[in-house]
Amino acid sequence: MKKFAFLIALAFLGITPVVAQTDGLGSGNIPEENIPVDPQVKVGTLPNGLTYYIRNNGKPEDKVELRLVVNAGSIMETERQLGLAHFMEHMNFNGTTNFEKNDLVDYLQSIGVKFGADLNAYTSFDETVYILPIPSDDPEKLEKGFQILEDWAHQTTLSEEAIDGERGVVLEELRLRLGAEERMQKVTLPKIMYGSRYAERLPIGTKENLENFSYSDVRDYYHTWYRPDLMAVVAVGDLDVATLEAKIKEHFSGIDKPENPAKRESYELPNHEETLIAIAADQEAAFTSVRILYKDPFQAPQITTVNDFRDRLIRNLFSTLINNRLNELRNGPNPPFVFGFSYYGGTLARTKNAYQSFAQTSPDGQMKALNALLEENERVKRYGFQQGEFERAKKSLISRLEKQYNDRDKMESNRLVGGYINHYLENNPIPGIAWEFDMTRQLLPTINLNEVGALINSFLHDNNRVIVMTGPEKDGGAPVSEAEVRTLLETMKTLEIAPYQDEGVRAALLEEEPVPGTIVDTENNPALNTTTYTLSNGAKVTYKKTDFKNDEVLFEAFSPGGSSLLSDEVYHATVFANNGLSEAGIGGLSVTDLSKFMSGKIARVTPRISSFSENFTGSAAPKDLEILFQMVHLYFTSLNKDREAFDSFLIKQKSFLGNLMANPQFYFQDQLGQIRNEGNPRYTGFPTVEKLDASDYDLAYETYQQRFADAGDFHFYFVGNVDEAQLKEYAVTYLASLPGLNSNEAFVPTTFRRKDAYQKHIVKKGTDPKSSVSITWEEEIPYDSHTEMAVKALGEVLTIKLVEKLREEEGGVYGVGARGSLSKISFSNLTFSIGFPCGPENVDKLVAAALAEVEKIKTDGVTPEDMAKVKETYLVKHKEDLKTNVFWIRNLMRADQEGRNLEELVGLEGQLKQLTAADLQAVARKYLDDQYFIGILMPETE
Repeated sequence: MKKFAFLIALAFLGITPVVAQTDGLGSGNIPEENIPVDPQVKVGTLPNGLTYYIRNNGKPEDKVELRLVVNAGSIMETERQLGLAHFMEHMNFNGTTNFEKNDLVDYLQSIGVKFGADLNAYTSFDETVYILPIPSDDPEKLEKGFQILEDWAHQTTLSEEAIDGERGVVLEELRLRLGAEERMQKVTLPKIMYGSRYAERLPIGTKENLENFSYSDVRDYYHTWYRPDLMAVVAVGDLDVATLEAKIKEHFSGIDKPENPAKRESYELPNHEETLIAIAADQEAAFTSVRILYKDPFQAPQITTVNDFRDRLIRNLFSTLINNRLNELRNGPNPPFVFGFSYYGGTLARTKNAYQSFAQTSPDGQMKALNALLEENERVKRYGFQQGEFERAKKSLISRLEKQYNDRDKMESNRLVGGYINHYLENNPIPGIAWEFDMTRQLLPTINLNEVGALINSFLHDNNRVIVMTGPEKDGGAPVSEAEVRTLLETMKTLEIAPYQDEGVRAALLEEEPVPGTIVDTENNPALNTTTYTLSNGAKVTYKKTDFKNDEVLFEAFSPGGSSLLSDEVYHATVFANNGLSEAGIGGLSVTDLSKFMSGKIARVTPRISSFSENFTGSAAPKDLEILFQMVHLYFTSLNKDREAFDSFLIKQKSFLGNLMANPQFYFQDQLGQIRNEGNPRYTGFPTVEKLDASDYDLAYETYQQRFADAGDFHFYFVGNVDEAQLKEYAVTYLASLPGLNSNEAFVPTTFRRKDAYQKHIVKKGTDPKSSVSITWEEEIPYDSHTEMAVKALGEVLTIKLVEKLREEEGGVYGVGARGSLSKISFSNLTFSIGFPCGPENVDKLVAAALAEVEKIKTDGVTPEDMAKVKETYLVKHKEDLKTNVFWIRNLMRADQEGRNLEELVGLEGQLKQLTAADLQAVARKYLDDQYFIGILMPETE
């Protein structure tokens, strides 16, 4: 299901993927050389047809990422096998020749591989992929890892007991997918994938077939499609190629290739002359969207030559250019959509590419958004692009590639395997970033503006076009009609459209250089390898130089206080306006101006006012670190005030929130929040249109100026590949020059406390037969780090037991989890929660089963095996965390902000040695009592 989910995610996140190429464009004298395979990757084929990809990669240390790729998914199913490609994926975790049911997961947990987070798999229309990261520094663990991969390939037992036991789990996964999106998809998918098998083979299958398929149906699927000539093994990690190759040959050479294998068909997406229109509305739809697809009339071509690669660059440039224009629209006055983007790339069918434009809109803004998308495409068709925006797009493209190139020897293994999977499945090129960066620099000068603009002529066509609109049903109003859409399509052909006006932007971010301050004190911490400067205005700057990434510097900052220092009235008037303040830009530059200025630069800074502090977060490439410092300086001294920009922010926010509470899950969370915060004068809940309308922009801007008036109260943190001399210079110039008022503020602790008493609340919402359960314990207790670790570990242990009981034994849930925490700000508060979705008919039984697992821990304690699993998982993750900039930036700041011992956070191994099963049992006995809060979502029909 991953490929379909990926495309949906693109729609809601506004991601522009790297695009594939179509038929050739003029390319001058570019030689028709084939794109090479990265020399660091060893690609081979066993005599039985199995393909393998191997690469030595040292990040993270002592770990290898294994993948088993099966070139078959739901598209290969017969009518009797609907959903069984995905079901087969589940069965590989439920008994093989060498691992009985549950033994596989149990073993992997014992070596620190976490089910779900690390160990996983996915099934799509065309493929099934198994994900297994394992330690590479232990020969026994390495051998077991390859044995698991081999078992998945051809040694699954598929016992009748295991098959029947897994039906309930997969049916619960199907239940999770029920809802507005699923119902609307039934309307839209047949139009998007018109006339194809893809419209009839969603990987999840059907309830009827999952309940009734025979044992032979799933066994037939397995034996037909799980075979070496349709498989690849990918092994990337901290181990030499020869060892990995030997393991692959040892475990996979003996798999027999069938004598007369079934043909692996490639299913087409047929062409259609007419424009198809799919309009779907649902009363529970939370979001509203518009999509235009222009499907190619020809098969998706391969990218195999240098000229093909050049064509792909042209398409990448086109995507950047059109999306820059769409972003200008969304950031302008009266924006036509919440966000919009266009791209050229794959569809759900491997054989077909399409040019697509997408927008998320307000519930009543679909036609406005459709008009905007059509108009921007038509504007490009009539006038093309302009030289200035073209030059900026080239800078952006090359800067992104340069960052990848600079970090080529620090890339994590799990980020490399995807390329090799796609090479096997779809023959996507894998030349390596060094070749790609070098070839891009050679080819970019050969690409001219007209080539990029001319793409629109092949992208836009009336045939093979699909218009898709989804969103909530309108109260008392008719939905958009096909006739309206067709009228707009015709109108667009003769509509008067003005050329795009590209306005220039100044060359420097700061118009005046600040008067530098000084450094008055320097402290070094040899144990943590950090340096802290105290600046002349009172501010502190702590940095840690690392070699974890070559082209990354992370940034955080805080000052105590935040919104806790505001009165209740000011807080409520400004809380929903704060996120819109930065929409005005800084230093006299609008958000659009800033975007243009940042072309070719990699730096970002975001200010925010949180509950107990003022904060900055950001990052930069080392070459652009000065830009980051300049942005911080401007956020202190020169945040623009622009009512029009703020109004644009409100319009987008209201559009996004338009029908949010119609979604049962959002409604459930909102209701629980209101119930649990009864009497809390600071509680704001989910934003609403009414709350946004009540936001006071002038007061929010004034409050921001007050909260960021004293830079001397801030502590700034930098972690990464910093040039220490440059950082020192920038700190003196851009931070020490800021005003310091010696305010020495502290946050005001929260006075509200939730009730420590048993409460049960049933919330009814939705029409689908699906429920959610949330159980929470809360108690104010004295803080100590040992109790904090114990309550977190208890959450991990209980998750293991709940999965075993509620999922594997009862077959009543797809996912379940427990989580414990002990906060230090603003008061020491222990929180422990259990949550899971399930069928309404099983709520009482599963709640009782979950609470019974809590009681077992209280009575019988935690087994040594489960304790060892959790400790090993923590140690494996911590070992990797210590080599990441993210870990250090977060914990450096957290230690100062919360008064924690950073050396204790770093020395996790010593803490774990002191943690015992008795500690977890004591926490459960003391705090997981009968005074808990339980919220249950039930459908309205119950």
